[in-house]
Amino acid sequence: MDAESDEGGGGAVPAKPLSATGDVTGSVTGEVAEGVTKGDRELGSRAPGFIKASRALHLSWQVGVFVIGLAVVIAGIIMLPLPGPGWLVIFGGMAIWATEFVWAQLVLRWTRRKVTEAAQRALDPKVRRRNIILTVTGLVIIVVLVGIYAWKFGVTMPWKIHE
Repeated sequence: MDAESDEGGGGAVPAKPLSATGDVTGSVTGEVAEGVTKGDRELGSRAPGFIKASRALHLSWQVGVFVIGLAVVIAGIIMLPLPGPGWLVIFGGMAIWATEFVWAQLVLRWTRRKVTEAAQRALDPKVRRRNIILTVTGLVIIVVLVGIYAWKFGVTMPWKIHE
């Protein structure tokens, strides 16, 4: 579990201040820190201040968030082979974990970046044209094979209706 925001832990790096636009700034001039994009929030616990004030309360809060997130992720894993939005529920569990744990925040940032890159690639006209051509070609091949099968063996229903 991540206890980065505990007061007793020495060596903690203080969070960089936020500018008026919500960006993490590196100095008084307002320059944006390296590797932090405009939509990124600072990493760490988002628990209320009164919970962070007590180490025992914060640890129990983290355990509760972990257990709830784990239950949601397990439900999503169960939904993968069953009908239901499995991946969506798994990412929902990750989002629950990301409210408290830095590792989950980093995983969600990486996932968001990869999904955005994939969406950009999918909107490329050359890629769309190639995908349409491949889909149409595949459908033509399937129709031809089904036509050859029907011509050679005929269309016979697997059940006997006339009896």
